[in-house]
Formats: sequence, structure tokens, C-alpha cells
Amino acid sequence: MLNRLRVAVAGALLAAGMAHGATFTIEDIEVEGLERIAPGTVFTNLPVQVGDAFDDARSAEVVRALFRTGFFSDVSLRRRDNVLVVVVEERPAINEINISGNRDIKDDELMDALRQVGMARGRVFNRTVLERMENELRQQYYARGKYNVRIDVEVEELERNRVDVNIDIAEGQVAKIRRINLVGNDAFEDREILRRFDSGIPRWYAFFSRRDHYSRQKLSGDLETLRSKYLDSGFVNFNIDSTQVTLTPDRKDIYVTVNVDEGDQYTISDVRLGGNLIVDEQELMELVRVAPGDVFSRARINASADAITRRLGDEGYAFANVNPIPEVDEENRTVSLTLFVDPGQRVYVRRINFTGNDRTQDEVFRREMRQMEGGWYSTSNVDRSRVRLQRLSFVESVNVETRRVPGSDDQVDLDISVKERFSGSFTVGVGYAQSEGVLFNLGLSQENFMGTGRRVSLAFNNSSVNRTYSISYLNPYYTLDGISRGFTLFFRETDASQLDISRYATNRYGGTLTYGIPLTEFDTFRFSPGYERVEVVTTSGTSDEVFDYIADGNTFNFYTLESSFTHDTRDRTVFASEGNLQRAGVKVALPGSTAEYFKLDLRSQWFLPLRDNLSIGLNGEINYAEPYGDNDRVPFFEHYFAGGSRSVRGYRDFSLGPQDSNNDPFGGTFRVVTTAELLFPPPFLDDSGNMRMSLFLDAGQVYQSYEAFDAGEIRTSAGIGMTWLSPVGALTFSLAQALNDKPEDDRQVFQFSIGAAF
Repeated sequence: MLNRLRVAVAGALLAAGMAHGATFTIEDIEVEGLERIAPGTVFTNLPVQVGDAFDDARSAEVVRALFRTGFFSDVSLRRRDNVLVVVVEERPAINEINISGNRDIKDDELMDALRQVGMARGRVFNRTVLERMENELRQQYYARGKYNVRIDVEVEELERNRVDVNIDIAEGQVAKIRRINLVGNDAFEDREILRRFDSGIPRWYAFFSRRDHYSRQKLSGDLETLRSKYLDSGFVNFNIDSTQVTLTPDRKDIYVTVNVDEGDQYTISDVRLGGNLIVDEQELMELVRVAPGDVFSRARINASADAITRRLGDEGYAFANVNPIPEVDEENRTVSLTLFVDPGQRVYVRRINFTGNDRTQDEVFRREMRQMEGGWYSTSNVDRSRVRLQRLSFVESVNVETRRVPGSDDQVDLDISVKERFSGSFTVGVGYAQSEGVLFNLGLSQENFMGTGRRVSLAFNNSSVNRTYSISYLNPYYTLDGISRGFTLFFRETDASQLDISRYATNRYGGTLTYGIPLTEFDTFRFSPGYERVEVVTTSGTSDEVFDYIADGNTFNFYTLESSFTHDTRDRTVFASEGNLQRAGVKVALPGSTAEYFKLDLRSQWFLPLRDNLSIGLNGEINYAEPYGDNDRVPFFEHYFAGGSRSVRGYRDFSLGPQDSNNDPFGGTFRVVTTAELLFPPPFLDDSGNMRMSLFLDAGQVYQSYEAFDAGEIRTSAGIGMTWLSPVGALTFSLAQALNDKPEDDRQVFQFSIGAAF
């Protein structure tokens, strides 16, 4: 209405200015009132030009055209002889947009939202945009469930036709979900469906959960989860008819109703492969995870397509595509499935490019690659290369992108970006452990010495039990084939009596030379020749068994050879969730040593994923020591112990097994330990990558010898444990109840270990 009035007034003024003639030919056009806007902008938007005939009818057209630009708050026209004079008043420019009170949404996100509605620094200020701006901001908060948000906008006028827009936000509280109602579901109960949702009522033990905080995006994800649940269970025609989100009058509570149409359940009648298979059809069919008679499952069909795609990727077809084509028989409620294979062009890798390695030499990363330049592209080799790079201690993250070479149909480049982790450190630390008391450590280590991937470390550790000095070096690629070589020199003083075991102390020093030979991607063989000198120091409370063993001397020299075979398929070395670790190791005190003996250690560890963030961990260890040659005993300082957080929780550290004449733990030469755990994230946190809890069952015992093994003597315990990889070190806690303890056992319900560095 206001613009029409201005157009009418402008027409009247122009008519008054043209009293001597209703029409004239424009000889020139002048613009008055411009401050920031260039004259060219006005001339570009004028619907008339020099030489045109101008009358009353065209005046309204000119005014409307200039108002449509949004740059002007007022436009008028005048005539001076045959010159058309355009007089404009510019809208103010936005100098600053100031936002305060926002905590849930960052400034950058809000600024992006304002920019989408035309409100940004330097742009022309238009009051008609304010309402759209406020609505956009409200929508941003509504999407996060904050329906009580209050937005106050103040426009502050400045000199030189500028304004500041000050936005004050009172976010309010997130509306909470009080109930989710499902209507139309017969195949599955509400509880079975809703437990998969991220939205809903928090579980009684989840004190800090935000599950009941409403979010439009989160609800959309839940609806997709619902759809997947039905499509994976054979309901091909499943549909979500409607979703109602009801807000209570006080805008604090939300009730969600989801209406579904399940349809009928379908089964697979036939599975075929089509297209250009490349690989033998029988081999590809073995990758298909559905069969005739199975319930239709979108997840298993997609998994089948992915498996075939990966198999073709191993043949060099990096961009293969497998399309599942279903033929639905509505009458018989069956689906005939054809997996159509389009392999595309076979490609090979031209170059492998690394970025982000500012400190590490390029060679260090290239030697980990299993995909070679010039070779056919292989999905398995690329994936394995990523894992090998990720397992390097000085690499934080790895991203691999496959990029087509411009102008070539059969070449790709691999662009690998790495994010390096700081690998050199000088640490001074203090901590506490129940078994060792206060701990002090001093260390200088470099996991990636001068960017070569070699490890160098110097360390000093001190506690009431141990004092250790050590220096070590490892070259993981002593040869191009990946054979590693390293050495360790050490000196260690141990006061065993501080561990509440047999009362003696030892001074040890020595060194080892270690070689590691990779046999396969997952198998490694290591052997370490070494020398160790041990001096036993007795005390007033030293047991008869110790005095008896050192009757001929308290100093021992050992020439040792250690070897091990390791098979490791775990997905991670810390907080693994799937895969297994198998290790067999032997240590031999060679002929010529003061005492000749060998130790055999077997370990088996399995991780079985049940679902996301939930897995079963199984661990078993058998340790055996035996003298040979002229010796009849294994040195007592090489005995095994059991009990405590590293073996059988609920019993004091090292307390299980044989005792000496002073009734102190003396250890033995045969030990069995096993653990079964249900691993899960803390229930009071939605997602935590540095904390894990477990419900565990431990069992184990140590015996004087293998012949003394008695299954009835195995001690068991059950409880709950937690490990937190905190910024200041690893913290472990456990609450355990001994299940079959005896009166002479030393129990300990709560056990912990805390470390800190500064």
C-alpha cells in the first residue's frame, strides 16, 4: 500500500513538472541521493533509457523497478527540461550483527541462518526482513526442541546511514519427551521398537542421558530406524502414515504419535546374479547373504551387494556398482531378487599422494602400504593399508580418497591425508596403585625419532616396590621386508616384601636384543637373545625357602633366549570390540646360566560383537615354568602369581597360590587364569570413546607345579569394572565379589589404580 501511494505521489509530482506537455523524449537521466550505491546499479535497473518517450504511465513503472531492488526506502521522479531526474533515499547498511545469550547454537551457525534470509554484515538493511529473520532463528531452536525461546531484536541507528542489529536470545529449556505412542504395529511390541530409538524416556539408571530431549533431526533418525526394522524383517510395503508431535500449553512437554501401516511380510523366492560378473558366478553367490525361503531383509541384501562390490574391487574395478532389483509377487507375498552387476572400467593406481605428514618422512608411510603404485586397484589392499597406517603410534587419523585421473578411464590416484600425533615427550609423573603405593616416573621418549618411525626412549620409574632405569631402541623396518630390530638395557631394584609376598629384594640388570619377523599381515614371530644378572638381598624376615635356594650363592647370571608367535586380528589394540589375539611365547635360560629353566606362556583373547557398543570379551592364559639340566627348581624370583586386578579380581594382588614358611605368598610354576566379560559404554553417557565398563567373571589359580594342579582350588569372582582413559592417564576400578573363597584367602572387594602426569 505504501509503495502504491509513493508511486501515485511520484506520478502526480511528475505530472505537475510536465505542465507544458504530457510527453517528452528523454535527453539525459540524472540520479540524486546516492551515497554508497553506484549509479550503475540504478541505471541497470531503470526500465527506460535516453531517447525513450516518457509520460505519466512510465513513471509508476520506474518507481516500482527501483523499489524492487530493495536498496531504497524512497524514490521520486522530477523533470528538468528534457532531463529525467531520479531522486532516491538509500536504505541503511548493516554495520554489525551482535548476538548474545546463545549457548546451544554457536554464533557461526546462527550467522549462516541469518545470511540465508538476507541479513548479513555489509548488506542493505530492510525492516521487512526482520520478521523473516526472527522466524528463521526460532526454527533453528525449535529444531533442537527449545520451544520456549525468546528473541528480542533492537536496531541501533548510526551515523552515515548505518545500523547495528542487536539480537538478544533467551534460549529456555529443551522440551522433554513424555511419551512416544506407536499406532498400527502388530508384528513388534512397542518396547522392542522404542529401545532402538535415540529419542524416548531415559532408562532409570541413565542419570545424565539426553534421550528425552526432543530434536527434530533425532526423531527423523528414529523414524528411519523404524523403517529399517520393518524392511529388514520382510515388510516390503511398510509405510509411516503420519507423525504427530504435540506440545503441551506450557511448551515444556512433548508427546509423539507415530502411525504405521505394516503391510504383509514377504519372503525371498529366488536370488539371481545378472550383468557382467567378471568373477566366477559361484564365488559371487557365496557372498550373497540371502537365500530362497528367507524373510526379505534390506540390510542383508545391501550387505550382499557391498560384499560383491568389494570382491570386484579386489580385481581392480574400483567403481563397480551392484544394483538389487526386486520383483514383487503381491499375490504370493514373495520377492524374486536379481543382483545386477555393473563392474565399470578396470583401473590401476597411478600415484599415491600423502599429505599432512609435516614431521614424518614419506618413506615411513609408504612402507606400510599394501596397495602399490602401478598395480591394479584392490579394495582389500587399500583397506589394509589404512589400518596399518592407523596403527602407527604417531598417527592420529587417516583418510583415503580414490580420485580418477583427469583424461583417463583406467587410472586413479590415492590421496591419503594423515593427521600426525605428537610423538616425542618428556614426562614427569606421579600416581598411585594399591599394590605398589605412590609411583614416580621420569621419561624421555620419541616414537618417531627424527621422522624415521624409529622408537627411542629413556625412563626412570620409582615406587615403594620397584626402581627401574632403562633405555630402549627399536627400528621397525631394519630391513625392507619389515623385519624389526631393537635393544633394551635396564637396571631394576625390587623389594618383594612391599608387595605382601615373600620377604626378599632383588637387584637386576641386563639387556636384550630383539628381532621381529612378520610372517603374514596378522602373524609375527619375535626372538630376543639377552643377558641378565640377578642379585638376591635377604632381610630379617626372609623365608627358609629363599635361604635354601641361595645357599650356594645369591648372585645369578642368565643367558636368555625369548621367542614368541603372535596372531592378532583385533580391530584396535585399546578397547577392542572384535577380532582375536593368540600368542605363544617361550623364555629359556640357556646352558651356561647359573640356573637352567624355561617358561612357556600361552594367551588367547577373543572379542565377539553383539551390537553397537556391546561385545563379549574372553581371555585365557596358561603359564608354565620348568627347570632342565642339572637343576631341580625354577628360581623363586621367576615364579608366577595370581590375584588382583590383572588376574582374579576380588582377591588381593599376588595373594593366591602357594605360601612360604612365613605364610607369605611365594608363587608357583604353573598358573591358569581366565576371564569372561560383557563390555559396554557407561550407561550414564550416550557415547564415550575413552571409557568402558564391564560385567566380568574371573577364575584362576597358581600352583607349585603342573603336577599339583587341582581344578577344585581355582578361585572365582564376579563383579563390575570400569576403565577410563583420562587426560591424565589410565584409571581402572573394579568391585568384585569372591564366589568360592576359603578362610585363608585374602579378599579385596574394591580395587583401583590411578595414574597422573604433569
